[in-house]
Amino acid sequence: MRRIRAVIFDLWETLIDWDQAAAATMLDKVRALAGEEFHARWSSSQTRYTAPVRTALAEAGVPAELMDEVCGVRLEYVRHCLVPRPGAVDTLRRLREDGYRVGLITVCSEDVETLWPESEFAGLFDAEVFSNAVALTKPDPRIYLHCCELLGVEPHEAVFVGDGANDELAGARRVGMDAILIHRPGEDPPWPELAQWNGPRVTSIPGVLEVLER
Repeated sequence: MRRIRAVIFDLWETLIDWDQAAAATMLDKVRALAGEEFHARWSSSQTRYTAPVRTALAEAGVPAELMDEVCGVRLEYVRHCLVPRPGAVDTLRRLREDGYRVGLITVCSEDVETLWPESEFAGLFDAEVFSNAVALTKPDPRIYLHCCELLGVEPHEAVFVGDGANDELAGARRVGMDAILIHRPGEDPPWPELAQWNGPRVTSIPGVLEVLER
């Protein structure tokens, strides 16, 4: 791998797990409040990851009198999920100790940004880019370039680490970054387009350190 000055991470299924059972429970609670058609409207929303969460929920049909309760249910779910995978915190600290700039690019609703300061991740990054805050999602090249600008590096000096959702690895490569695929040990990547992935891959966040040392 060429000389790298910055390591930029995805969040979901990279630094934290996506708990499918918890997600299903959260959606059931929201449907009970907002109606059976909520999930279909939310899933087809064009703004759920690029606008304030209350704006997106209103567009998906959540009435004003239920907004606080629905937002509370969502925050409870995100708080449950916003827990670092084993080795993630130590790896982030080690990267910075070794002189790397460390960034985050996540496609998420505003709930993640709201809870970020109380999570174990607070203070571990040199730049954090939440899609809802910048109104951009991966693989839009502008979201990668924005993060690189915040970190003070050129794209060719950065590597992106992610599970490959949202075409994020190819998107990183298209702007000149290197990319590392992460997937669960003993499992294939969940995205069919990664079946022929020809770049480095890891099955844990500490494995990123080994790739950088090659």
